[in-house]
Amino acid sequence: PTMAHSKALLVLENFIGGKFVPCSSYIDSYNPSTGDVYCRVPDSGKEEVEAAVKAAKDAFPVWSSKSPFERSQILNKLADLIEHDLEAFAQAESKDQGKTITFARTVDIPRAVHNFRFFASSILHHVTECAEMPAMGCVHYTSRAPVGVAGLISPWNLPLYLLTWKIAPAIACGNTVVAKPSEMTSVTAWMMCKLLEKAGVPPGVVNIVFGTGAKAGEALVCHPDVPLISFTGSTLTAQRITEKSAPHCKRLSLELGGKNPAIIFDDADLNQCIPTTVRSSFANQGEICLCTSRIFVQRGIYSEFLKRFVAEAKKWKTGNPSDPTINVGALISKEHLEKVRNYVKKAQAEGARILCGEGVDPLALPPGNQKGYFMLPTVIAEVKDESCCMQEEIFGPVTCVVAFDTEEEVIERANGVKYGLAATVWSGNVGRVHRVAHRLQSGLVWTNCWLVRDLNLPFGGMKASGIGREGAKDSYEFFTEVKTITIKH
Repeated sequence: PTMAHSKALLVLENFIGGKFVPCSSYIDSYNPSTGDVYCRVPDSGKEEVEAAVKAAKDAFPVWSSKSPFERSQILNKLADLIEHDLEAFAQAESKDQGKTITFARTVDIPRAVHNFRFFASSILHHVTECAEMPAMGCVHYTSRAPVGVAGLISPWNLPLYLLTWKIAPAIACGNTVVAKPSEMTSVTAWMMCKLLEKAGVPPGVVNIVFGTGAKAGEALVCHPDVPLISFTGSTLTAQRITEKSAPHCKRLSLELGGKNPAIIFDDADLNQCIPTTVRSSFANQGEICLCTSRIFVQRGIYSEFLKRFVAEAKKWKTGNPSDPTINVGALISKEHLEKVRNYVKKAQAEGARILCGEGVDPLALPPGNQKGYFMLPTVIAEVKDESCCMQEEIFGPVTCVVAFDTEEEVIERANGVKYGLAATVWSGNVGRVHRVAHRLQSGLVWTNCWLVRDLNLPFGGMKASGIGREGAKDSYEFFTEVKTITIKH
């Protein structure tokens, strides 16, 4: 590239010990909606992680001895500063990730702000336990203390949203952190670093090291001075993290993929169910671990559901993410788009029907977006349960619709995958709703709605969808060490 070109390019730097530090080598990060390089991200490794962990260790004694109230005020200040720059953050997130500006404005950045506010509040309300043993003349009580340096690794689908969901509880509890965002979506994390000092976060409390999982992530996971790792991403990477951290007996919180079923009984209110299920299939280009990609519809309403569902899916507009009328932005990368398209090809080869989207409908893009990584919302019918399209997480705007007959049968089929993150159930029968919810192997079950969240409550998956839970109480327990103290009087 010419000098003029490289000058215009955004170059990120690591944030270590309260300062921006340049790196010796960089990775190109693309704007998915144009296919052009958007910025250069540090390609950090052992050395940079070492420096960040040292800064976090040095900052720990002072930060951990602050009162919850003092930390709470700082978190609230940070939330205010991000909210003040909401539009700039939303624009950057949309450009860097490919998501629509509407989604970034209404979901990603407000949720990042809420993450800080929520944990700023919840840290003030935890109480420890006490038990008396009068016969022994003893009283027991518990105390909780921050653990130390937390290693936080977050993914590319909801970049600032999922990063702050880890940083907020970690520092609220008095830990210091070394975080590694995805190398594909690092810009909003870097923007947040610029606000930390103004919010009153002392140097070294939050350190951000940019780079790949193989280099920077691995160095963080293997570091002996990082006792806990919180990771959101693929099950495959989680296996590697588990193996690498095992010699150090680290505490792990792993939030992994999903192959989430939506179960639609014949007494469902389709006027509510159809628009919500289109959203739960295609929101954020289907790049949310909670998206529904297996839709089971009771046979009596199957053909009506399919007709209306496809008609509604076709109304979703795909195109330039910065256009506020667009519903579907670009997928994260060229490779990812190829991977998602291949699933559709496999389904076709197996004899499934592609009802709309990929390879069926024409995709018209504005001139500036011709090289972007776009795909239409795609609905597949008549696909077998054992097909890879019904077993593996596709993580794109693709969903499979199949028929079922009985409650018993659909529970078994819904549970017949290795994942167990979220499920949705649509029915007007309250007894059935409770019965089915109890029997689904799933960390979250939504009934007659999708993605309604209360951060107080546990979030996380069963089976290959992860280990551990996050939420007010759960995050507090993960990010603190508990001690039982017995006093004889």
